[in-house]
Amino acid sequence: MRRYLLSSVLLIAVLHLSGCAAYRNYDQEMQQTNDQLMRGNFQGALDLLNWNNPWEDKDLLYYFEKGAIFSFANVLPQSQTAWRSADQRVFQREEAVPSGASKLLNRFAYEMGTMLVNDKLSRYEGYDYEKVMLTTQMALNQLAESDFDGARADIKKTHEREALIARQRERQYEELEAQAGAQGIKVQYKDLQGYPVTTLDAPAVIELKNGYQSAFSHYLAGFAYEALGERGLAAPGYRQAIELRPDLAFLRQALRDLDKSPVKADESDVLIVVQSGLAPARSSVSVPIPVRLNENLVIVAPIALPIMLPDTDTPAFDHIVVDGRKRPLTVVNSVTDMAFRTLRDDMPAIISRAMFRANMAAISQAQENERNPAKASLVVTQHDPFEEADTRTWRTLPDKTLVARVRLKKGNHLFSAPNVPGAAPVTWRIDRDHQLVYMRALSDIANLIGNGYAPAK
Repeated sequence: MRRYLLSSVLLIAVLHLSGCAAYRNYDQEMQQTNDQLMRGNFQGALDLLNWNNPWEDKDLLYYFEKGAIFSFANVLPQSQTAWRSADQRVFQREEAVPSGASKLLNRFAYEMGTMLVNDKLSRYEGYDYEKVMLTTQMALNQLAESDFDGARADIKKTHEREALIARQRERQYEELEAQAGAQGIKVQYKDLQGYPVTTLDAPAVIELKNGYQSAFSHYLAGFAYEALGERGLAAPGYRQAIELRPDLAFLRQALRDLDKSPVKADESDVLIVVQSGLAPARSSVSVPIPVRLNENLVIVAPIALPIMLPDTDTPAFDHIVVDGRKRPLTVVNSVTDMAFRTLRDDMPAIISRAMFRANMAAISQAQENERNPAKASLVVTQHDPFEEADTRTWRTLPDKTLVARVRLKKGNHLFSAPNVPGAAPVTWRIDRDHQLVYMRALSDIANLIGNGYAPAK
């Protein structure tokens, strides 16, 4: 059906942008990679990632995933190198302002490719929450090695990126509203039969201010500034975290504690960060779209739309054990909620492109009905192998971020995650006035990340 619509010019433009994206099953690739990760086989996960990305010019997702695998394996220099490459690609695309024929070609390729085929034909730019969490995870790596100055630079990037995304989003929404009005598009995701609407309307999703700002990112900024003695910058970080999650008493406590006396010489103000699970997968679901061609003719076209599938393999956490004592953990961030909110906000644009494809499919079916009245159908009968939602997303990004803040005597301390039966307690050395203890949990394994392992006795 659509092969007749793609001219040679469009095909060249599409290939210019996408490479092999339209034929790649990214979700399946990452399921295999994450299976190795959940077994603690970090080298196996990395080998699969490299096997699935054989081309010399690696894309943004490759560096997202590579950095996360190295971080989980506690190989932080390589993790930072991979994430710096990802950050450089994000920055280049933020700063790039194509002009002339190049700009027209890129826009033409994107709009026509995604409308006529699917969203997988576009170059992967990364979702807004992934860009913000990238620099947050980079700062977390730095703090795990007590590099507060290095973390400060990544925190500054996070703030700048949030501001840029806010401006871009405002313009996109204005353009989308104008376009939808001009095209007369009235379909909303709530009107789609067979689509899991309740997942996008869950209270935890709707309550988020947006899909890209993280209370944890701003709390982490507050902690880093406080450790650096910059309390004037710490307070705004805590306030922003409170604004994003006003329901959490834990965040308000940090702001109140700024006025308390500093830690004693033999004590440390310790922030315990536990990140568990994986970001949700994206999958594709076929949804029937009724297309009214005239007053008497409505043809239904099956169109693929994206859905989110949360990680269910990692147990829930509510505390960590330090020196035999339970320390309650507070969930301050959920990438799953951010991903659902992002999809919810993106659905009008996704539906707009899907409606164009549905109209083209319905017109083609109407023409086929005229040619062969004996087999006329009010449902599109020709299967389109290209009709599939874009399933690319950063899959190794941690899902839940849980925190606790305690004052501990300087020296060796025993940390354990009771919800992870395969993880043995680990001795960790606390030797700074402010210190971060970072644990990464996945399935039934958990790793403490950083350079704080105390010598065995």
